[in-house]
Amino acid sequence: MTRTYDVLALRREEFPWADQTLFLNHASIGPLPERVRRSLEEYGQARAAAHRLTEDHLFRVLDRSREIVARLIGAGADEIALSTNTSYGLNLAALALPLGAGDIVLVSHGEFPANVFPWRELGRRGVVLELVPTTLEGWPDERRMLERIQDPRVKVLALSLVQFHSGYLADMATLSKATRASGTWFVIDAIQGLGQLPFDVGQTPVDILACGAQKWLLSPWGSGFTYIRRELVNQLVPPFAGWTAFQGTADFSTLVDYAGDWLTDARRFELVTLPFQDFWGMNVSLNLLMDLGLDAIHDHLATISRPVIDWARRRGVRLASPIGAHQTGMTCVAPPNPAAVFQKLTEAGVVASLREGAIRLSPHCYNTIDEMGRVADLLDRAV
Repeated sequence: MTRTYDVLALRREEFPWADQTLFLNHASIGPLPERVRRSLEEYGQARAAAHRLTEDHLFRVLDRSREIVARLIGAGADEIALSTNTSYGLNLAALALPLGAGDIVLVSHGEFPANVFPWRELGRRGVVLELVPTTLEGWPDERRMLERIQDPRVKVLALSLVQFHSGYLADMATLSKATRASGTWFVIDAIQGLGQLPFDVGQTPVDILACGAQKWLLSPWGSGFTYIRRELVNQLVPPFAGWTAFQGTADFSTLVDYAGDWLTDARRFELVTLPFQDFWGMNVSLNLLMDLGLDAIHDHLATISRPVIDWARRRGVRLASPIGAHQTGMTCVAPPNPAAVFQKLTEAGVVASLREGAIRLSPHCYNTIDEMGRVADLLDRAV
């Protein structure tokens, strides 16, 4: 069933500048909807005259963020630690999981560096990073991953929900089931998926999920979160001690009583002070996206991608992104001399990205099929 919403009304009310450009770069930077921009201005006015700040502007903002994020991914608020970017959560996973000499972390070759370097650095204590070669198409080799996690030395599978340079959506259901069966920790970089498609950790269990909110979640820089599966929260010792991560610190009148133990929920992994204003904006944006419906956004992106996909097939240009079950809102094309073609698109007013030898087009909920048709025409003249 195709789910819809009023794209033109959304465009008019939340992205009034969209007719002035062809912005197809949400895998890099998500613009702020108008309601988010206005909310940040209101927050800034209160922050400028600090006597106007109330508890609603401060720690209650963070409480609401955990609740909204939990709804977004089907988790409990007690499983959400707020963080400023994806790298925080991936480093948390690398440092907090009990890994030692001889343990193996599986990572697909082609992952974004944020999901490679934290694991590579564990080599200092004898942990082995194993980069699994991609398939001939350039996708993660999930079949090989399923084979390798049967090795008892493999302790972690770290993978992106959606690959940054191809838009490849991992077969999360199969991988989740296999990691549950083998006792392998499953760590997910979700920044390129959440906001353009639905994902529910209740239906598809993972152990740790890290996500910055500044791309597809259309939120301010400095907002993001890390999900830690409830059963793991109290098993993992945070590798750093934020001052609000301990019992008793919510009472600001007794802060020099240092006897409190770690909190028993995911707040134990937070480092405060967090940027309240950024989470204030994130809350507004996430509510908008959930009101539209992640299923509806996913369906919309599948529909509007067709002109470029049809053009590539007609011209015999290689698609560097998958079609079918692994398809997402990114459409990546690899024409001859992609850098020159990309330059022509840029000169024509198309905002996109050049990644790993392909032009990455990443539209969002307010882009239209007519816009993607215009891009196909531009590509036809440029190739």
